[in-house]
Amino acid sequence: MGVSRRGFLKRTVAVLAATGLTGRGTEELAAAEPPDVPPWMKAPGAGFNAYGVPSRHESKVTRTFGRSQPGTTGSGAIRTPLEALEGAITPSGLHFERSHSGVPDIDPDAHRLLIHGMVKRPLIFTIEALLRYPMVSRVHFLECSGNSQLLYQPAPPSVTAGQTHGLVSGSDWTGVPLRRLLEEAGIDGGAEWILAEGADAAAMSRSIPMAKAMDDAFLALFQNGERLRPENGYPLRLFLPGWEGNMSVKWLRRLKVVPAPIMTKDETSRYTDLQRDGKSLMFTYPMEVKSVITHPSHGMTLKGAGLYQISGLAWSGNGTIKKVEITTDGGKTWRTAALTAPVLPRALTRFRLPWRWDGGATVLKSRAIDDAGNVQPEREKFIAEHGTNAVFHYNAIAAWSVAPNGEVKHVYA
Repeated sequence: MGVSRRGFLKRTVAVLAATGLTGRGTEELAAAEPPDVPPWMKAPGAGFNAYGVPSRHESKVTRTFGRSQPGTTGSGAIRTPLEALEGAITPSGLHFERSHSGVPDIDPDAHRLLIHGMVKRPLIFTIEALLRYPMVSRVHFLECSGNSQLLYQPAPPSVTAGQTHGLVSGSDWTGVPLRRLLEEAGIDGGAEWILAEGADAAAMSRSIPMAKAMDDAFLALFQNGERLRPENGYPLRLFLPGWEGNMSVKWLRRLKVVPAPIMTKDETSRYTDLQRDGKSLMFTYPMEVKSVITHPSHGMTLKGAGLYQISGLAWSGNGTIKKVEITTDGGKTWRTAALTAPVLPRALTRFRLPWRWDGGATVLKSRAIDDAGNVQPEREKFIAEHGTNAVFHYNAIAAWSVAPNGEVKHVYA
């Protein structure tokens, strides 16, 4: 799990002392005058809200790049502003969104889930019936396979960390294990796959291996303690931990047990990985080990030499983050960052490292390693292996340059 919390704090204090930023002396503090009474202390504040909202001073913290694709209605994506957040849980209202034909307005009382096909007993569930089943709660990331696709382009894009990497979010999901419902229906011999279909106008559908369905898949009804938001699948979505987000079908209405993959439009015309040699990879389900420094990152400006905290997120669809290494000199040396507990499998993991900037030009990068031994690759190595024809499954190291004036920009390094 990298550096311990105690070790991280000791190292931070040492850096603070070296830079003279440990604070004013006790005599100076004792002689200090109390601050003026601010206006908000002179009158009662606002009353209660039926549903809480962020402070008006945080109105600029919004999802970004939300636009529909040409010729469509409601098809596109909107990203999480990773650089504006802390911790490893994404507020539900800032969770990224990917839709193929807009967000349907579904009446939960009228919604039904059908399980049929190669089963002994076809079943139809209401939402009310599903809410009676024993549930599990799990913290997991969800990442669109098209996340970071801007970084396939030849020149580094001039956009924020959230605009390049913001099609990933982390939540506490609660729902019913899929295995329980499939066992109730009774799976016939030779049934190796499941077709999952959503109730949006696109009838978005994917083929799911039975092995995953019987392992850790579940039907999510709640997100971060409340019912799913409409854009995240209300009233019911499939959730496949660690696998590309498109497979966790939203607004789930049908699960058909079948002997082989159906090869729907959403797994043939899209969500395949075109390689350098013109061949395409299919069924590349797990999201590979990945990390990004969110602070400092593109668009920020450091205010002079001194102590800063480097912070970011790491995740892997193949297991748990074991270590994150950070270079502050463009890759000449690497230091191990502290991982903020809890460090969970297939979940976002926050990492931190104290850094004393000397005011000179440099490059910052992070490199994640998971407990399966997978190491996040450099961009040059990733492109050499996969080419630039694809738009999916980009997981190479991201780099930020820091100029002497403190300006932080995205670079390929």
